Amino acid sequence: MAESELIEKQVVSKKRVADHGEVYTSKRIVNAMLDLVKQETEIIASRFLEPACGTGNFLTEVLERKLSVVESRYGKSQLEYERYAILAVSSIYGIDILEDNVIACRRRLLDIFDSNYLFLFKDESLVDAVKFILERNIIWGDALSLKTVGEVQEPIIFSEWSPFNGSMIKRRDFKFEHLISCAEFDGANLFSDAGEKVLIPEPVKEYPLTHYLRLADAE
Repeated sequence: MAESELIEKQVVSKKRVADHGEVYTSKRIVNAMLDLVKQETEIIASRFLEPACGTGNFLTEVLERKLSVVESRYGKSQLEYERYAILAVSSIYGIDILEDNVIACRRRLLDIFDSNYLFLFKDESLVDAVKFILERNIIWGDALSLKTVGEVQEPIIFSEWSPFNGSMIKRRDFKFEHLISCAEFDGANLFSDAGEKVLIPEPVKEYPLTHYLRLADAE
């Protein structure tokens, strides 16, 4: 089955539906749902997590929208465009229990980044950086057990990528379970605008500031 056919096909097989409840969402419905949060999809740094991402029907549309904003705002400067395009990619997260879906999702997101790139010369280090981010952000795992899938089940770890001083990126790794059910902050009481206590997760690892073209070398 061609990839384009797979993307539009809502059911790959009855067995996958029975075993994993896998039913793809059509492009029309994806865009209708994303239009409900249109403002968020147009904020370059706004983070999206799809806990059952499949081959990426939602995440690819989010990235398309974000890169369209990057182009309109920063398309005249290659450096600025790359900085914000990296930020757009790094804001997208996904989990899927099927390995082939994870591989396809990463590939589709990389293809969208490539096809939207505006300039004639593209440093291979930029492609390596995008691939590395996608390997960290699109996880082969089970969003219910909060663990990876494979020979060894480990806690799902997501990386946060924060821009600093222009071209530098600060990476911090967090356990997924801590992001969704973290302990209360040990210190002065903090409250949200709604008056609720603020919960602050602790990173399991922090990395030194790294140039966005060198992210793949900083593991």
